[in-house]
Amino acid sequence: MKQLLSCIIIFIMLAVCQNVSAREKTAKTTKGGALQCAAFSPYVGKLNPDYGAHPSKELIDQLLDKLIKETPFRCIMTYGVMNGLEYTFAAAEARKLKVIAIIWLDDDIAVNSRSIASGIEVAKAFPKTIIKLSCGSEVRTRHGYALDGEITRCIDSLRKAGVSQPITTIDIWWEWCNRTTPCHQTNFGAQVDWIGINVFPWWENKYSGVFPCIPAKKAADFHIARIEDIRRTYPGKAVTLTEFGWPNGPEGGTEINKLTQQQCGVAGIKNQALVVKSTFKKLAEKGWDGVVFEAFSENWKPSAEGDFGSFWGICKGEPPYTCISF
Repeated sequence: MKQLLSCIIIFIMLAVCQNVSAREKTAKTTKGGALQCAAFSPYVGKLNPDYGAHPSKELIDQLLDKLIKETPFRCIMTYGVMNGLEYTFAAAEARKLKVIAIIWLDDDIAVNSRSIASGIEVAKAFPKTIIKLSCGSEVRTRHGYALDGEITRCIDSLRKAGVSQPITTIDIWWEWCNRTTPCHQTNFGAQVDWIGINVFPWWENKYSGVFPCIPAKKAADFHIARIEDIRRTYPGKAVTLTEFGWPNGPEGGTEINKLTQQQCGVAGIKNQALVVKSTFKKLAEKGWDGVVFEAFSENWKPSAEGDFGSFWGICKGEPPYTCISF
C-alpha cells in the first residue's frame, strides 16, 4: 500500500513538473507577442494574377506545407479574397497558421464591390485565423488619391458588417507620412484601427531623393527608424511593418538611384539573409510585428519591377520550391 501511495505521489509530482515546464516553454516562445510573418502569394511558376488560370487548392496546400516544413513562419499575409485565393484561409486554419488578409482594391469599382463582399464573408468565417484586415495594399502608391473613396467604402462596409478583426489600409511609409518629411498624418489615421507600412530600402536606393543610399547592412535600422516615425505621427495606433525584404538575385546586381546616380544596394542571398534576420531580430527586441516580402518568388513580377522582381522570395517560385535557410 505504501509503495502504491509513493508511486501515486511521484506520478502527480511528475505531472505538475511537466505542466510547469510546458507553461514556461509557452511563455518563452510568445514573449513580447511579436508576430513574424511571410507575405504569401501562390502566383508562382507561369501563373499571373492579371490573366489566365488561378492558383489551385492543391498548389496552395503544397506551398503552405513547404513554407511550414522549411521556414519558421507560422503567420502569413495574403493578397486577395477571390479567384480561388479564398481557399487560403481554410488551408491556413487547417495548419494552425495566422493570417493578415488584404482585400484587394483597384480601379474596377464592380470588382472592388465583390472583393469587399468576399472579404466580409471570409473574415466572419475564419475569425480565429484571420487576425487583421486591410482594405487594399499600396492603393495610393499605384493611384494617388483617386481611389481614397474606395478605401473608405471598404472600411465602412467592414464596420457596418460587424467584422471582429482590426482594420487598416496598407501602404508604403511615405504615403502614411502624407508624402512629407517630417512625417504628417493622412486622413486615414482616424479611420483605421492599426497602421500597416511597407518599407523597402532597395526601392529607396533607386527612386528616393530623401534616402537615396541604404546598403543591406543598414536596412534593419532604416526599417526601425521608419516605424518610429509613424508611431510618433500616429500616437496610440499599433504599427506593423507589413512588407520588407531584399532581392536574392541576380547575384551581385545593383540599381542606380535615378536622382543621385548612387549605387548602394547589392542583390544576393547573403544580403537577403542579413536584411531578414537583422530586421526580425530588432523587431522582436521591441515587440513589434513584421512581414517579410515574400514567401515564394513570383516569375511574373519582372514585367513590373525589372530584373530583380522575381528574386524576392524566401523560397523559389518553381518546383520543388526550395527555401533559403535562415
